[in-house]
Amino acid sequence: MPGKTIVITGASDGIGAAAARQLVADGHVVALVGRSPSKTRALAQELGADHFLADFTRLSDVRALATQLLAAYPRIDVLANNAGGIFGDRARTADGFEKTLQVNHLAPFLLTNLLMETLVASQASILNTSSIGARLFGKIDLDDLGNDRKFSPNKAYGDSKLANILFARELDRRYRSSGIAAVAFHPGNVRTNFASDTTSFMRWVYRTPVSSLVGLVSPGKGAETLTWLAEGAPGRDWEPGEYYEKKRPARTSRQAADAQLAHDLWEKSAELVGLPPTVR
Repeated sequence: MPGKTIVITGASDGIGAAAARQLVADGHVVALVGRSPSKTRALAQELGADHFLADFTRLSDVRALATQLLAAYPRIDVLANNAGGIFGDRARTADGFEKTLQVNHLAPFLLTNLLMETLVASQASILNTSSIGARLFGKIDLDDLGNDRKFSPNKAYGDSKLANILFARELDRRYRSSGIAAVAFHPGNVRTNFASDTTSFMRWVYRTPVSSLVGLVSPGKGAETLTWLAEGAPGRDWEPGEYYEKKRPARTSRQAADAQLAHDLWEKSAELVGLPPTVR
C-alpha cells in the first residue's frame, strides 16, 4: 500500500513525536507541527521530514499554518489533531479565550475547517487526541465554555477533551457522506511532559516518583493507537464517529452522545473563531 501523507500537530514531543517516528518508519510522509522551534526542527532533521511551527495560543498562527500546509500538500490523507495539554490558573490568550479551550479545541477546530476542502478531496481521516479526562472532569456548558463561573484546571481540561469527542462526532455527521472519517481516542496515561505547566493534582501524578505506581506507559506505547488509526482503513479497522481506548470503542461522558450539543458546539466554535455559519 502506498504511503500516506499525515499531518501531526503536537509532534515535537510525547506521543506526537513517537507516532511520527513509527509512521515514517512505515513509509509514510509525515508533516510535523510543533510549538518549540528547537524540538520540532531536531525531530524533522532526525526523520528527514517537513516541519511547521505554530503556537496554538495564537489563532493567527493557526491560519498561517493552514496556508502553509495547503501550499505544501495537495493531498492530506490524515490530520492528527494531537496538540494540547492541561494548564495552570485561568489565563486568556491574545485572542481573548481561556487558554485550555483555545489550545485543545478552538485551534484544532479552526485548523481542520481551514483544511477541509483538501481533506474532503483526499477522503481523509481526522484523528482527535482526547482523554479519559472527558469522562472524569468534563461537563460542557455552552454559555460558559471558558469556565468563567467555575474554573479549575481539571474542569477546563475535561471540557476540552469532551469537545474533542463531540467535534469528531459532528465531523462524522456532517462529512461522512463526503468521504471524511473522524474519530477521537485516548492514548493512555503516557509518561511525557504532560502536566508540566499545571497546578492540577495531575502534575503530582505525572511529575513525581508516584508516576511509576500509576501505570504510566511510554510515549511509544501511547502512540500506538494514533499510528493504528492513521494506518487503518475507516469502516474496516475502526468505526468513524466513535471514541476509542486501547484500540476499542470505549465508554466516555454521557454528553458525548448528545447530538444536539455536538451540533451547537460546532456552531458556537465557528462563531468564536470567525468561521461563517453553516446549514449542515
